Amino acid sequence: MYAEERQQAIATEVRNHGRVAVAELAVRFDVTGETVRRDLGVLADQGVLVRVHGGAVRPDLGEVVEEPDLGQRERSRAPEKSAIGLAAQAFLPPDGGSALFDAGTTTLRAALAVPPERRLTVVTNAVPLAGHLSTLPNCEVTLVGGRIRGKTQAAVGTETVDALRRLRVNLAFLGTNGLSRTHGLSTPDADEAATKSAMIAAAEQVVVLADSSKFHREHLVSFGALSDVDVIVTDGGLNPAVRRELQDLDIEVVIA
Repeated sequence: MYAEERQQAIATEVRNHGRVAVAELAVRFDVTGETVRRDLGVLADQGVLVRVHGGAVRPDLGEVVEEPDLGQRERSRAPEKSAIGLAAQAFLPPDGGSALFDAGTTTLRAALAVPPERRLTVVTNAVPLAGHLSTLPNCEVTLVGGRIRGKTQAAVGTETVDALRRLRVNLAFLGTNGLSRTHGLSTPDADEAATKSAMIAAAEQVVVLADSSKFHREHLVSFGALSDVDVIVTDGGLNPAVRRELQDLDIEVVIA
């Protein structure tokens, strides 16, 4: 396939679906990631798309994919996140069980609410969560290694995914940047997405902790379908029609 044909195909994909990922395009067209990035650069210069980390989005979506840093997210919807974190305690495994804690400000609130007397084996890729949970007298904490992303203080990358693939835990508490029926659970960063997918695969039960602003939002990379989710803990801002739709998919929805 000539470069012009490939770029036309990429432009069509962006128009139809709103986003593309470098890794997926490289596989589809059997080219290197560098070749795809050059194609995206050409299309960006033409105004067809907007480059983002790991891929590109349609220009009208460019303003919503900028990923806030940890401090910004900590200040956003703090009361709702605290309530969600407290409600999440109902899903902790019994004494002696194991749990995965994803990185994120809402999962951090869940970690902060863990009772000190609960005996747990905890695995996390999040530096702030590991720091707190390791102070609890009855928690045995493993921080999986990898490259630390500054925006999220989370370990990501091949090393992180490989470590998670060797695990089987009772429960995973997952965060998400966006959630929709068509795009599932999504995040702006491809490395974060790969890590979250590995967490889903490692867990017997998947509990998503997401405030109501995350619903009907879609980011660049999907890391799981709604069918992967057992429980969603959210706040009272969730549209009742959306709640019924999720329940129709056999997802338990808890309003904190």
